[in-house]
Amino acid sequence: MLDIVLKRIVSSPVIIYIIRCCIGFLIGYKLYIEFPDFDLFWTLLSIILVISPEEKDTRRLSIERFKSNFIGSAVAMVLLLFLNPNVYSIILGIFLTVIVCRLFNVLNMARVALVALLIIMVQPHQVGFVEAPIYRFGSVAAGCIIGLLIVVFTSMIFRPLKRKFGIPY
Repeated sequence: MLDIVLKRIVSSPVIIYIIRCCIGFLIGYKLYIEFPDFDLFWTLLSIILVISPEEKDTRRLSIERFKSNFIGSAVAMVLLLFLNPNVYSIILGIFLTVIVCRLFNVLNMARVALVALLIIMVQPHQVGFVEAPIYRFGSVAAGCIIGLLIVVFTSMIFRPLKRKFGIPY
């Protein structure tokens, strides 16, 4: 009976994605609740953005999302160090983010990078103007790392099970 249930879980990309998202949400939400002084909502959001729903190349796609999230965050942080956030600096950020994504061969994930850019540049800051981009960058970076680790560790669990049941991976 247990083998039947495990085989159904392991053979369903939807169930695997739901499990990963729930793990990511629980970790992100726990951090959000435990550390209310920090802007950790963006960690939670970044965790979910990095986890990939695609059945094939899940790890590769999650790594690409991880890279693109860092690209958007880094571009936003650099821009905020030199420019005030306004429509023109955000347009410049969009341009630079897409170019950098192209240079790192993750153009297909540019939308994730642009979300990270907008999170940092548009969202009103709870703390001082100087610290806010650094906190937001750290929050997004932590979410990227957590999301990627969830994909890697769950793959380490699901792969042997797929092998056991003869399911291609």
